Order: sequence, then structure tokens, then C-alpha cells
Amino acid sequence: MNRHAPALLLCFALASSAALAEPADREQPVNIEANHVTVDDRSKTHVFEGDVILTQGSLQIRGDKLVVTQGADGFQQGVATAGGNRLATFRQRRAGTNEYVEGEAERIEYDSRTERAKLFNRAYVKSGGDEVRGSYIEYDALSENYLVSNAPGGAGPAAGGGRVRAVIQPKGSSAPAAPAQ
Repeated sequence: MNRHAPALLLCFALASSAALAEPADREQPVNIEANHVTVDDRSKTHVFEGDVILTQGSLQIRGDKLVVTQGADGFQQGVATAGGNRLATFRQRRAGTNEYVEGEAERIEYDSRTERAKLFNRAYVKSGGDEVRGSYIEYDALSENYLVSNAPGGAGPAAGGGRVRAVIQPKGSSAPAAPAQ
């Protein structure tokens, strides 16, 4: 087995975290580009640094750093971050459409055991025309539910206030469109 397989498995898990993600992505190879990688087999930690780009099918995750750890149970956790005033980002095509789910935050965490993605600080997710913003966004891939809060963990108001913002587009009528003439 490839010694970098744990990192690749986490990257695969990240790919499955977006709402209604393209299922074919799971069957695609994971490619990671970075300026530098450090592997610590003893602690089962992989650190990718410098203009990190992860792709798997239609999924793309970008950041300055991606840290992947594997627990004794074989499940992986990953943290993508960006330095300075930049944000870590992800983008993935939604199943059966040409629409994408896109998101960004200062820090994006994924736990393959719980299949939850957490976006911290200046968090933003857009799906089609709908979008949400807050200090914290958590997505549960098993239930396909979002939690958006102005404080990490949904624990009430953040210091200094702040509000969650959402834009929800009206859905089209179920009547078929008239043919063009």
C-alpha cells in the first residue's frame, strides 16, 4: 500500500463532504500539489505546504497548508488553512447538474469518522444561487444538514456580536416553460 494512502483517503473524504456532491468524484484519483510535504510515519501526520491544490474529479481544495492526521482507528482528520488575509477554498460540482458548491474560510476541517466539515472564521458556502455566511459553518454529510452560526460550534453569539447571513433564491414554478418561437 502507498505510504501516502492515509492522506489520500482524507482527501477522498473531503470530496464527499459537499452537499449533493458528484458521486463519480469518489471514484477518481486524488492529486495533491504543494511546494513541500513532510511525512511523520510515527505520528501518522502529513503536512502539505505552499500553494496546496488538491483535486479529485470535480472537487478542488486550495490553501497554503493541508495537515492530515490518522487515528489508530484508521479514520483521518484534515485541516486546510491559508495565510495572511487569504482563505482556504473548496469547489465541487453538484450531482446531476452543472452547478457547483463553493466555500471558503480561514480554516476548513474535515473528520472522516463523522463525515462533518467545519468552516471557521469568515466562512462562506454557496450552492447554486443560495449562499450562507457566518463565523462558523458545519456541514453533516450524513444528514445533509448545515449549521451556520456567528460563533464556532454554534455556541451562541460571538464576542462583538455579528450575525449570520443567508440568501435563498426562489425556486422556479413546476409548470413547464413555454417553447421558444
